[in-house]
Amino acid sequence: MKRLKSLLLATVLCLGTSYTINAQAKTAHVDVNEIISKMPAMLDAQKQLDKLSATYDTEYKTMAQEYQAKIDKYDKEASTVGDAVNATRQTEVQDLVKRITDYRDNAQKELQKKEADMVKPLMEKIKASIAKIGKAKGYQYVLNVADLLLADGPDLTADVKKDLGF
Repeated sequence: MKRLKSLLLATVLCLGTSYTINAQAKTAHVDVNEIISKMPAMLDAQKQLDKLSATYDTEYKTMAQEYQAKIDKYDKEASTVGDAVNATRQTEVQDLVKRITDYRDNAQKELQKKEADMVKPLMEKIKASIAKIGKAKGYQYVLNVADLLLADGPDLTADVKKDLGF
């Protein structure tokens, strides 16, 4: 979600917003969060991300079970085997912990990268649609409603959704 908010903020900045909007300028607003959350392509992307996440979770749980099984086995046998075997097993467990941690970190990075790769073209499509609708209606500025304290002007959200085909 943080990544999505960052992308939304970048979109708003790319639309040419500034801190000093001339009082004569025509402005409107859109709800980019609503648009992207209901966009069919985003819903499909979210399903793909959920499926990938489930795959990573399954593998992570399998590794955690393997870790727990080794710990249980080694705890039971610790008193009956020599110090050399216990030291080897301790090293093996530490390596497994590192492998699990690395897997978790890499899975999170992969999910974030995949999400960014999927969201970027959608955001570009939304941005192009907002620009198209805004120019067609004669607006010089179109702001994201999420960044506004007051959004009492024209709302182009429905027009952008219609332009995007949903």
